[in-house]
Amino acid sequence: MNDDKLRYPIGKFFPQPAYTLEEVQSNIIRIEELPAKMEALVENFETEQWDTKYREDGWTARQVVHHIADSHLNSYVRFKWTLTESTPLIKAYDEKAWAETPETKLDPSISIVFLKALHVKWTALLKLITEEDLKKEFIHPDTKKNVPLDRLIALYAWHGEHHLGHLKIVAAKRIQR
Repeated sequence: MNDDKLRYPIGKFFPQPAYTLEEVQSNIIRIEELPAKMEALVENFETEQWDTKYREDGWTARQVVHHIADSHLNSYVRFKWTLTESTPLIKAYDEKAWAETPETKLDPSISIVFLKALHVKWTALLKLITEEDLKKEFIHPDTKKNVPLDRLIALYAWHGEHHLGHLKIVAAKRIQR
């Protein structure tokens, strides 16, 4: 498998200029379903699989699971800022540094439990926001671009499945022994 396919197992994210309500609802369902899909995929991981990288310069499966929880927490906070402030400048974070903090060496089940609870609250919020809310935007400090919430929903629907693809690569490595 080439490095680009390992890096982007479901392909790169390409945002649309806008999303229909049906697309938004579909993306919310994808976000809602992620924790259960991830839990089912990794439930039989062996100890060494958690410390297996999905590609040579990539993260371990353990880091991927912890990253998803950290990233989705940041996204949830970005939604709350955007819904409660006028076009806020959000806080960026160094995801590579976050992937190295001490708790990322611990059992990934802590992040799965956290992600399950977070997604219940997050998707409840997403299902209740209005069509007008979906057009609200934040400013990303690195790109200086405005990001509407409908696009952020699409990005995180993709993001979860993107990293689920990485975990599937690690799961397949078990079969190859």
